[in-house]
Amino acid sequence: SIGRSAFSGCSSLTTIEVGAGNVNYTEVNGVLFNTEKTVLLTYPAGKTGANYNIPDSVTSIGNGAFGTCTTLTSITIGDSVTSIGDLAFSDCRSLTSITIPDSVTSIGRSVFRGCSSLTSITIGDSVTSIGWRAFNDCTSLTSITIPDSVTSIGSQAFAYCTSLTAVTFLG
Repeated sequence: SIGRSAFSGCSSLTTIEVGAGNVNYTEVNGVLFNTEKTVLLTYPAGKTGANYNIPDSVTSIGNGAFGTCTTLTSITIGDSVTSIGDLAFSDCRSLTSITIPDSVTSIGRSVFRGCSSLTSITIGDSVTSIGWRAFNDCTSLTSITIPDSVTSIGSQAFAYCTSLTAVTFLG
């Protein structure tokens, strides 16, 4: 097993290699997955490139999987993803926009905490809960639309979003 946010903050880590005989893990272009490629475990924080498309095989983004990936400006989450782990995108300071697909039902703890360049968020219509500090310290976020499917918003979910001027609740 690999613990929560095991490689988070390793800003010089550019690739992860997994031996051909490993029965627990695999890697694709230096990104770590479980063997079945259904769980994205770690995207190296120092990996170059501004955009990343999460493969269609992925159903779960692990805890801290993209933590402190400062070069990424855009991440595409496909409709196959149903679960986003705690701290999954925390401190991705260059990330400017994100769309959470309808397949996701909850946004966990501190998922986008410290994403200081995040200006646009689209929350899918199946999300029922937004976790504790989910968007905490997203200082460039100016507005957010919350679908009527959301029944729970955790403490400090939007705390320190100093540019936030409008919150719209649909329904």
